[in-house]
Amino acid sequence: MQSCKVLLTTAVLFGSSAVAIARQSSFEPNFSQTGNQTSADPAPGCKGSNPQRAVTQIAERDLSAGVAGVGQSDSASAATDPATPLAVDFEQDLKMLTQRQTELGQCLLASNEQASGQDPAGACFGELLLKFEMRHDGEPERDIPIGRLQGTTAFFYESGMTIDADGAPNAYHPDNLGLDDLANAGGPGNWPGLAKDANGEPLIQGPNDPFPGYYISTTALADRSKPANDPSRYVDASKIPFIVLPGAMARGLGARPGDFAVVFNQRNGKSSYAIFGDVGPPDRIGEGSMALAENLGIRSDARNGGARRGILYLVFPGSGNGRPRSIEEINAEGEKLLAAWEGSILQTACAPERPAPEATQGAN
Repeated sequence: MQSCKVLLTTAVLFGSSAVAIARQSSFEPNFSQTGNQTSADPAPGCKGSNPQRAVTQIAERDLSAGVAGVGQSDSASAATDPATPLAVDFEQDLKMLTQRQTELGQCLLASNEQASGQDPAGACFGELLLKFEMRHDGEPERDIPIGRLQGTTAFFYESGMTIDADGAPNAYHPDNLGLDDLANAGGPGNWPGLAKDANGEPLIQGPNDPFPGYYISTTALADRSKPANDPSRYVDASKIPFIVLPGAMARGLGARPGDFAVVFNQRNGKSSYAIFGDVGPPDRIGEGSMALAENLGIRSDARNGGARRGILYLVFPGSGNGRPRSIEEINAEGEKLLAAWEGSILQTACAPERPAPEATQGAN
């Protein structure tokens, strides 16, 4: 189970690095400043110590074996002095997370099956919630494992990102001149992505609206104090970073539009807080707004942009109030949720191997 421990420990590293960069507008970490930890605190446990140092110590125990070669024994990791700080290469850790993410489903599933007879110290600190089946033209494409770490309610998954323009007032035009292809809003007799009149015909913006002549694009998350024909009722994909989830999957995991998330681009180190803003097709996962793509350094063109892989999504179910939020609110709430998530992981991950006070004193 060593590869699973490496994966989950790296998820902790992701959480710590994201907290450290939470106050940056684009959340781009400076890898040159995340190296050697020089704290004089000798305590190797989680509680009462610097979170970054605690993560370093976890990495020293588990990643020292995993990065060099997953096949090494746990004894090789334990032989390292836990009081000696390790220079953590977050860029390398994130690359490793990309490699290990595909093992999440198998690892967590095996952990669940063997939990009754397995040493807890060697088990995965998490569970596989489900394997989401991606489909293309009705045919199975691949499975996306969705999991969470022990002691937390947030779930995470890795996939690519397609770009959503919904909610932007210039998203769709009758002559297909909008930000996105009109086919993505529906078709004659069935326009799920547009505001409609009583006869089911799509509404067109008037002279006092932001983009006269364009359709009114809708999102699942909406300000219901405003009328359905008001373009500002909906969450503007060109301005607000939001994620899109399949409705049934989201409900099954306890997530509702308005909940918060953190999204991380493992290829360039950029991350962004986001809100669950729209509901997508039942057979696709991995979609974000234009604004989210821009924050992540992804091409944000709704017609030709996106990323094929390497995007990590962390979603906090039950964290929202069902209403749209400003960017400032999204960032503030996301920062608090991410910090709490990281704290829960550190306590859970460190506790089993936390040395007794006598052992700590004797090592000094």
